[in-house]
Amino acid sequence: MKDKRILYVSSEVVPYLPETEISSMSFEAPKMVNKQGGQIRIFMPRYGNINERRHQLHEVIRLSGINLVINDLDMPLIIKVASIPKERIQVYFIDNEEYFKRKATLTDEEGKLFSDNDERAIFFAKGVIETVKKLNWSPDIIHVNGWLASLLPLYLKEFYKNEPLFTESKIVTSVYNQSFEGTLDKNMISKVKFDNIDDSKIKDLEKPTYNNLMKIAIDNSDALIRGSDELPKELNEYLDASEKPVLDYFPIEDFAEHYTEFYKTKVLD
Repeated sequence: MKDKRILYVSSEVVPYLPETEISSMSFEAPKMVNKQGGQIRIFMPRYGNINERRHQLHEVIRLSGINLVINDLDMPLIIKVASIPKERIQVYFIDNEEYFKRKATLTDEEGKLFSDNDERAIFFAKGVIETVKKLNWSPDIIHVNGWLASLLPLYLKEFYKNEPLFTESKIVTSVYNQSFEGTLDKNMISKVKFDNIDDSKIKDLEKPTYNNLMKIAIDNSDALIRGSDELPKELNEYLDASEKPVLDYFPIEDFAEHYTEFYKTKVLD
């Protein structure tokens, strides 16, 4: 993977959040590519429960300051960065006072989903893409992890389809069983439609369940990875029917060789 540019976009990354399948793999995969001489960038949300002082986050003024339009509202984009100790890996954090100040990730103290998670997902997708544009960094592969990042493939293929920086970029989405009960805001589809994304591309958002969000990510990706040993039956069948390259699940202790081969032979070729 020497000199290849890989953008990792994840809803959670170790060491900034507790260890889960997603947060661990969102650290281990970039670390692997970094060791192989590849160039990597990691993006994640700056949730309010991330300790900025301990992890030494600081705002990047030259990247901050633009407004993203979310459902006809201007929402300021703040970019912060930190380095993962000992790894020489920089992590970019997408921040906004309205969406990410609360001291939690995706649910409240009672485990109930935040009502604006749909808008947070839209903001995160657009924020990542706008920041990469400002960096003028054209990735060979964009690897997406976690449902809060699941709109990124859609926005790249539709809203930013004429952006030359991403013309050659291949999108890989890892599908995990780390889901949620119920649905996101029922008006989510109209908020995505506001960005002039064609109805036919987002019909699954009429009912924004975990499975339906991941189906949209699958539809707009170039290759796919089973990130968990067990997935919902509906998603397993959808992956099999996608007619796209799919890498089956490998545990974290022996994924590296399989990911490298998959990137080289199924994604980049």
